[in-house]
Amino acid sequence: MMNFSLVDVKSITSNEPRSNFAETDLENLADIIIDTGGIARPLVVKMTGVESYTVVDGHFEYYAAVIAREKNPRQCEMVNAFIISPKDEDKIFKQVAVYRRLDSENKAEIKTPIEENKNNSKLISKNNEFNLLEKQINDLRSELAQERQERQKLYDTLRLIENQIPKQITPLEAFNSLPLLELTFRLRTASLNDKKAVQIAESLEKERKKKKFESLKDVMERVKVTSGKKQIKGISGDKMVDIVDSWSRILFV
Repeated sequence: MMNFSLVDVKSITSNEPRSNFAETDLENLADIIIDTGGIARPLVVKMTGVESYTVVDGHFEYYAAVIAREKNPRQCEMVNAFIISPKDEDKIFKQVAVYRRLDSENKAEIKTPIEENKNNSKLISKNNEFNLLEKQINDLRSELAQERQERQKLYDTLRLIENQIPKQITPLEAFNSLPLLELTFRLRTASLNDKKAVQIAESLEKERKKKKFESLKDVMERVKVTSGKKQIKGISGDKMVDIVDSWSRILFV
């Protein structure tokens, strides 16, 4: 079975020397490829590795495609080709051998008027095949361009939605950045009474003005509140766990 596909010219190699073909002929075909956007006779290639291929038939067209890509990398990056599967390789080689023998015999024959007419008919048929293939290539390019546009639109939409989603801040960022009133309210959500919440919030604001808190442990060590005549820790380890747990269910923006 053969799959028709567009293949990167850079991923293809040929075991037939380029010197077997006249450079003038290669240059002429390369210019035609650039003008038409593709080759009328697709390459027949087989896969030799991941995204690498070798030419089975169409060595002349391949080298012309290489020159076309050198002249116009953007337009001629890809070439249309039939990719043969390993299990069908022998069958395809037999077909290629038959076609090559026929081509060789046709070149050696002396053309009669009848043969000229046949050749003209073949030429017309080839032109029709070329036109059909050109249409298929253009349709494929249009589909690929449309697909790229749709993917870009989807990406832009997702990025817009992502930018509109409020970003959650961490408890440490909350301790370092929330205004005093907001901080007091958030502390109350962690089951602190009004007085204790106000004391801790005021101590937090006082300490963070001196230096930003570097960790939750730093918060517990530096935040003090008055209890009688003593200064004690405002937030114990257990209470910090309660605060973090409570705030994890609240979206800070």
